[in-house]
Amino acid sequence: MTSIFITGGTGYLGRVLVRQARLGGHHVAASYYTQAPPSTEAIWLPLDVRDELAVEDLLERLRPEVVIHTAYQQGGPDLLPVTAMGAGNVARAAAAIGARLIHLSSDVIFDGEREGVYTEDDLPSPVSAYGAAKAQAEALVTAAHPGAVVVRTSLIYGFAPIDRSSQFVLDVATGRSPERLFTDEFRCPIYVEDLAAALLELCALPYSGPLHVAGAEVLSRYAFGALIARAWNVDPSGIRGALSADSPVRRPRNCALDSSRARQLLETRLRGVSEVLRDLGRLT
Repeated sequence: MTSIFITGGTGYLGRVLVRQARLGGHHVAASYYTQAPPSTEAIWLPLDVRDELAVEDLLERLRPEVVIHTAYQQGGPDLLPVTAMGAGNVARAAAAIGARLIHLSSDVIFDGEREGVYTEDDLPSPVSAYGAAKAQAEALVTAAHPGAVVVRTSLIYGFAPIDRSSQFVLDVATGRSPERLFTDEFRCPIYVEDLAAALLELCALPYSGPLHVAGAEVLSRYAFGALIARAWNVDPSGIRGALSADSPVRRPRNCALDSSRARQLLETRLRGVSEVLRDLGRLT
């Protein structure tokens, strides 16, 4: 049994991590901030990762063997304080007690201008505010906790409950949203259950540094949307395409990640979307 502390435990990934860790026999504590936690499955503790002293005090009291840091803010005035500085606070506190740290990063730390895939050796070059915050978080984590694993992942999707990206797709496909899906913006979507299993497997492995943990299938936003719509028995013909290159806001277009290092390291299968949907009986 391993003692694990999960930040952002009430988030979409955090809830799956808590459940899988408990089923795996681990002792689990998790933090929450804006979302009320469920009454079961873990020891739930309120935490504002922006508060360095609070983070230090909590980890000193808990003294977990492993910290999995998933808490983040995607935009707004708390983007840098939570996503970047908060990650640094967690990293310093984890290092102070000698805990292993697994930090969640993102594929949008890259500018998306290359052809092919990004490897762990490629340097961050963000073009969005969120990407810049995640890149800064990586730098702070690495400086404070050199033994940390910095996991770069992609679009996270799931079904129980549905994730925000998939719900957005369904809203577009059914006409509830007038938005379009980009045909020239590529990601490697990963099933939330696969990602959680990979993170828990990393708890016991002697790996440090950046690691790409994403799905095996490179898909445009449009192609991903069509697969998700079919998986929910929604006609994808209602999805309209658009070009990210025509967007007035610069976006990273090709964020495809090379996850071959993770596939060699892990027993967990990092399945592509089509394989997941076939396994779940949702591919029509």
